[in-house]
Amino acid sequence: MRVMSQEHIAFSTNRSQRNASQIEKSLVKLGSGVKIAKGSDNASGLAISETMRAQIRGISRAQSNMQDGLSVLEASNEGLNNVNGLLQRARELAVMSSNDTLTVNDRAASQVELDHLLGAIDDTAEKLEFNTKKILGQDASLILQVGANPGQQMKINLVDVSTKKLGLENASLRMRDDANALITKIDDAIQTVSGHLTRVGADMESVEHHLTNALVFENNLSRSLSLLEDTDMAKEMMNFIQMDIRQQGDHLLVGHVNQSVQRVMSLFSN
Repeated sequence: MRVMSQEHIAFSTNRSQRNASQIEKSLVKLGSGVKIAKGSDNASGLAISETMRAQIRGISRAQSNMQDGLSVLEASNEGLNNVNGLLQRARELAVMSSNDTLTVNDRAASQVELDHLLGAIDDTAEKLEFNTKKILGQDASLILQVGANPGQQMKINLVDVSTKKLGLENASLRMRDDANALITKIDDAIQTVSGHLTRVGADMESVEHHLTNALVFENNLSRSLSLLEDTDMAKEMMNFIQMDIRQQGDHLLVGHVNQSVQRVMSLFSN
């Protein structure tokens, strides 16, 4: 009888200890909502989840990068449209000044306005910036990191639309022949600016495409990470209830066996 009691006690005690450990783990999962609270829960799963988390954070940052890139392109688009409008007015002045009906004073007044227009173009090229970087005053490349990994980049070409670059530096309307020649130069400048506008539009479309892909990829990764890490609350609650019932049963069994042993021992003592 004593041997059987000791075996029952040892078995029940060991199982009770295992249940207590499992109940503790279950409570941690239920309390935190995380299925992999530490490496021992799922070592390979933890490594995978950390890799996925790094990708998600990288993609999120890349989306911010692309939003900045779109801001640069939008500013470029506005600046180029402004330059285009100034060139259109300069062309009107050149056409007007190509006519011999103008007086010397008329040409002088037209020259003053042209100088202001060309100055405004240079002012736009010089001062239009994003985060202190010139946008329309230099021929350069702007690299956008559009993904979470090395090599996932996109290049945006910045442009120079200064009057010197457009071939309009020191343009003159004082003579009819000068004004007539300036029409062709301005036409070339308008064509150049229009080409820049086309490329800006294409770059904006490309960035928006990358941004959409990044958003879809981030959502898919987030769902996968949730499936890997998040606790199935209903399933975990059922496991907890099952282990708790088993734990209570073991406590009752150990208590019953101990009482039986004590009764037997009391008989011997009598």
